[in-house]
Amino acid sequence: MVVLNRIYTRGGDDGTTALGSGERRPKYDVRVESYGTVDELNAVLGLTRLHTGAIPEVDAVLARVQNDLFDLGADLATPDTGEPLAYEPLRIVQSQVDALEAAIDALNADLSPLRSFVLPGGSPASAHLHLCRTVCRRAERLVVLLSKTEGEIVGTAAVRYLNRLSDYFFVAGRWVNDKGAADVLWVPGKNR
Repeated sequence: MVVLNRIYTRGGDDGTTALGSGERRPKYDVRVESYGTVDELNAVLGLTRLHTGAIPEVDAVLARVQNDLFDLGADLATPDTGEPLAYEPLRIVQSQVDALEAAIDALNADLSPLRSFVLPGGSPASAHLHLCRTVCRRAERLVVLLSKTEGEIVGTAAVRYLNRLSDYFFVAGRWVNDKGAADVLWVPGKNR
């Protein structure tokens, strides 16, 4: 259980922050950037849900994803060093990836195949889902960079989760656009 009775501690005034293990890292550290971008994604997703509340097929998944993103943040904020901790760290697991795949498949079944790239827009919900997709891709790039950094370990399920999540945002963005009928399609060279 988390108890936050004091918001500021002054501990980060020196430009460092504490990880879940207690270790302090610079605020620009790739691990901190990774979970910070996951947190940013969660905030953007909160704004997106202002436009999806009347779409239960999508909003229920987004509610679950918001919780998963906190799990992912906790996972990334607690490095796997091989040393025992006083608690069992929270990690993203394959069943969370599987749930995303099922959600993608359910929405994608209603969509026609694409014949062009889709431009973000069409409806406010779709535009916001595309914004989620781009922030998610940035988080994924950072987490992959972290996983390739010497001495850093990232669970493969965490990388898979972000990869599937960006796919979900894309498919959901099309689905909320009248199941793709209101998609704004890219026309190559249209304005030459």
